[in-house]
Amino acid sequence: MEDPIIISNLNDFGFCPASIYFHNLMYGADGILTQTSSQINGTHSHFSIDNGSYSSRKSVFQGLEVYSEEYGLIGKIDIYYADKGLLVERKKKVSKLFDSQIFQIYGQYFAMCEMGYDVRELRIYSMDDNRNYSIPLPEDDAELFNSFCNVVSDMHAFNLDTFKQDNPLKCANCIYEVMCSCSVKEV
Repeated sequence: MEDPIIISNLNDFGFCPASIYFHNLMYGADGILTQTSSQINGTHSHFSIDNGSYSSRKSVFQGLEVYSEEYGLIGKIDIYYADKGLLVERKKKVSKLFDSQIFQIYGQYFAMCEMGYDVRELRIYSMDDNRNYSIPLPEDDAELFNSFCNVVSDMHAFNLDTFKQDNPLKCANCIYEVMCSCSVKEV
């Protein structure tokens, strides 16, 4: 099997596949150099999950490492409420819900199910405005599920050498734009 995909990269791939390369290239560098202010805020918003202090209830799993052999995915969840079968992905601010954000929680869902957890409900939580977005289970939305499968397949087959970005707005909002040979930023 090919190298596993990091589940959070399902969301990043939707923004720009090349950004994943540069993010990994800069791994370990000071966040101020490699993250936008929004990304830094997002990292800080996960602090209570990452250090396990979000909840002390035994039925609340936080930061659990998960793996899906079927889809070749690996990563961590944010929160799973075992008593409710509820899987939650926390975001600092959701202004608009993108498919790539849904694909991230789908990846977590499939990994959790393969690992024997009973996941009955999916939710993306926007922290800044305290808003919950209910996400249909993959088996309840065939179109979104097929898109997820296509993205996973595209990620496994991705080749940076042949990638061409076609959206200048993505380049204009990318911290790695100055390093990227795929950039189409309009001046």
